[in-house]
Parts: sequence; C-alpha cells; structure tokens
Amino acid sequence: MKEFAMPIDLSADTRRAYSLDSRQFLDAIVSTLPDGQHIVHVHNSSGLVLTLLPDRGLDIWAAHYRGLSLTWITPGSPHRADYGSSWLRQFNGGLLTTCGFTHVGPPERDPQTDEFRDLHGNATRLSAQNLSISHEDDTLVIRADLFESRLFGEQIHVRRSYALTLDDPKITLTDIVTNRGDQPAPLMLLYHVNVGYPLVRSGARLVIDSQVTPRDSAAQDGLETWALYGDPTPGFVEQVFFHQVNSSGGQAKAALVTDDLALRLVWDAASAPYFTQWKNTRQGLYVCGLEPGNCIPEGQNSARQNGRLVMLAPGASQRFQLALEVTTDPTTIAEWSSLR
Repeated sequence: MKEFAMPIDLSADTRRAYSLDSRQFLDAIVSTLPDGQHIVHVHNSSGLVLTLLPDRGLDIWAAHYRGLSLTWITPGSPHRADYGSSWLRQFNGGLLTTCGFTHVGPPERDPQTDEFRDLHGNATRLSAQNLSISHEDDTLVIRADLFESRLFGEQIHVRRSYALTLDDPKITLTDIVTNRGDQPAPLMLLYHVNVGYPLVRSGARLVIDSQVTPRDSAAQDGLETWALYGDPTPGFVEQVFFHQVNSSGGQAKAALVTDDLALRLVWDAASAPYFTQWKNTRQGLYVCGLEPGNCIPEGQNSARQNGRLVMLAPGASQRFQLALEVTTDPTTIAEWSSLR
C-alpha cells in the first residue's frame, strides 16, 4: 500500500494560511442520483470517503480509504426503497446496513396477529427526515431522524448521527432510539457491517475476544477456522457464528485484519452485548458481515420464546454507539491484532 511520502500539516493556522474554506479538508455534500435517490458524499483529509443513503435509513453504502474499497456493493445498487420487494432484493451491500428496529432475523409471521415480518426488518427502508450537516470546529456531524411507525402498532423514533474529525480515518455512529408510543415495543437492532475485497480476502482474519457458537451444521463444519478467511469458492454455503464477547470498560472491540489493511469496530457493549459473524466467501459474492447488536438474528418470535427479546417501555430511550476505523499502518495493525 502506498503511504503519503511526507506528513501533512493540517493545523488550523496552516490550513487558514492556504485556504479560507475548510470544506476542502472535511465536508459532506448532498446530491441527487438520476433515479431521484439522495446521497451524502462525505470525505476527510485522512483519505476516508463515504456515501450515505438518506432514502435508505441513512446507511453507509460505498466506502473507500485512500482509494481502496472497504465494502462490497450489489450490482445495480443503491436500490430504491420498495416495501413490495424482499429484503434480499433490496440489499445494497455497503459498509453499513441497519437491521431492525423491531425485528432482526429470518422472515416470520407473528403467531397472534399473523403480521408478516421480512428478513431483518424495515430499518434500511426508512426515509431520513430533518437531515442536517454541521461543522463543529474540526468535526463534521451529520444528523437525521428515522421513524418506524405503524397505525395501532410501534411508534419508534431514532435520532441518528455520524461524526468525523478532520484527519482521523474513523466514523462514529450514534443512535438514540425512543419509544414514542403508549405501549411497550420490541427493540431489535443489529449493525450489519459488510466488508469486501481487499479488506477481506484470502488470509484475512477476525480478531475478537469471545466464546464462539456456530449457528447450524454449515457453521459447525467451519468452526475450527471461524477466524480465517479463504479463497473465493463457487457455491460456498454461508457460515454464521454467534460470539459472546469478553468486554472491559463497557466497550467491545473486533478487528478484521490483513498484513496491510485493517478495519476495527468499537462499540458500547452494555447496549449491544451480541456480535454475529457472517462468513460468505462465495465467488463473486465475497462479502462478510461483522455485526454488533442488542440481539442475535433469530427473529422476534424466537427471541421472545427464549427470553431474549428487549422491550422498550413507553417514553423510554436507548442509546447505541459504534465506531468504525481503518488503517494501513503496520504498528496499528499489530496493536489491533492483539486487541490493544
């Protein structure tokens, strides 16, 4: 990987001496695609470039660091939100696809109401409201409101914000989820972080301090090599592993590392005590998920039966925070590889 040949001075005095507009170093630009979808193009001086999708839950779609792709994207994406189409056909790939906010897991029907819940819920189909972009000193903050609302049903409000600093290859997501209804509401939230080539490739490994449980027989077959990623394989059957994370200080960490590129997730383990690993090294569809959440993707029915379903009381709020940071620095990669 090529690094900058010399350190760049980005101090406030130097920047002002060369430019009176800080947006050339850190900015977010809203634009509209030919099909009418909105995007927010974000960059900072570290080389981090992101595309956010306000019409798709303000999720993160394309993501690059110094020209290197961090994620896999589906052909033809980003797809317009369509409640008549299945979640899998709506899947954009992208660095972050939010799952929830009341259901995460396989399609199911409610045994009492017969309501159909599609795979992983509606969060990624929601349209962001009140989008705002603000420069606060050397920090860029992008905020919006999301509503998952149904007449005579759940009334969930999510205040979502992203923060980036001037020259750190890191983005921090904060969600404040509030039940605005007059009845308790299920709260299932999982951050589906999708990594792609060259960030994940043959020889990459997942570093996490946890106890690992395979989801099914396919995962059981790959249990001995759960942390290692192999070559693209035609017809590869996905493997899913559930991790009970050993966290300290209220924070949990997981890193996907190679010899020259790495991504680390740091999140609040108190609000999101679960971590799911999705290994999908199928040829042409080589995308793997690193997924912190307040649940495992088992569905609302199973979570209720197993006593794991979180219920949010009327008027109550729950705060979630997840930081994504990337590096090509050998010393930092070594630190992340040892979970420091």
